[in-house]
Amino acid sequence: MSEIKITSDHTTIGSSDLSVFPMAYGLWRFAGTDVATARKKIETALELGINLFDNADVYGCDGGGSFGDAEKLLGDVLTDAPHLRSKMVIASKGGIDLGVPYDSSAQYLRKAVEASLARMKVDTIDLYQIHRPDFLGNPKEIAEVCETLKQEGKIRYLGVSNYTPSQFRALQAHMKFPIVSRQPEFSCWKHEILRNGVLDQCLEYQTTPLVWSPLAGGQLTLSQEEAKSLPHGERLSALIRCLDELADKQGVSRSAIALAWVMAHPSGVIPIIGTQNLERIKDSLTAFSVRLTRTDWNNVLVAAQGEPLP
Repeated sequence: MSEIKITSDHTTIGSSDLSVFPMAYGLWRFAGTDVATARKKIETALELGINLFDNADVYGCDGGGSFGDAEKLLGDVLTDAPHLRSKMVIASKGGIDLGVPYDSSAQYLRKAVEASLARMKVDTIDLYQIHRPDFLGNPKEIAEVCETLKQEGKIRYLGVSNYTPSQFRALQAHMKFPIVSRQPEFSCWKHEILRNGVLDQCLEYQTTPLVWSPLAGGQLTLSQEEAKSLPHGERLSALIRCLDELADKQGVSRSAIALAWVMAHPSGVIPIIGTQNLERIKDSLTAFSVRLTRTDWNNVLVAAQGEPLP
């Protein structure tokens, strides 16, 4: 029975020249610590080969922090260790204005990009992604300001986050260069993008999916009993049991199986690892040793959805 190939070879993001390890480190929970601790996390990721770092201007608001805290802390790390910048592909996101909450006007996006650059103390953002679709945003206006920011060298490439296929298509229609990435939620528990056209469109446009919450926001790390207390708990517990059976056979962690499952998709999914635990960062890389057959992969999906495939 043929196995699905999962490789740790570097890949490029969409049609860009950004060469990245096929797993990213997410900075959603990065803020709230000292510079030395933050630097150790960045250095650990780099030592493991991870060079894509996913940030956002809004990261830091959760957990009692403030808007911009994660970007500012990364900037402090780069001030403390400026040599790290050349080893990193830095992605960030903007377009959330707390209380509005979404603003993709030209004026706001320019302000957001320039503020992110200042906080992170960098000259350019390698990959800038619009964080959430703004229903009042005009795709033509968004395209024009992003093209200008690219010409000015403030961003190198553009991506979108949480966009529907039609929102992606509307923006791309006005762009003079390709949108190279999109950032949806995807895990073996939250697998809607298999059917709503997002991953199909990534294959169509050769756009790289950088997926958030590949471990379902930590739900896939729960025990079977803990899972049963959550909504759809019996189904979640059954999924965890399925993952554990595969993990036991291969001598890896459940998380490794779950990460390998998302990376098996032919669109070239890059999971964003959000843990702040150094040992868990290291364990994430064992996903590349996982060998899944199509039957294994489909059995996980069947357990997650609670019904057989048609």
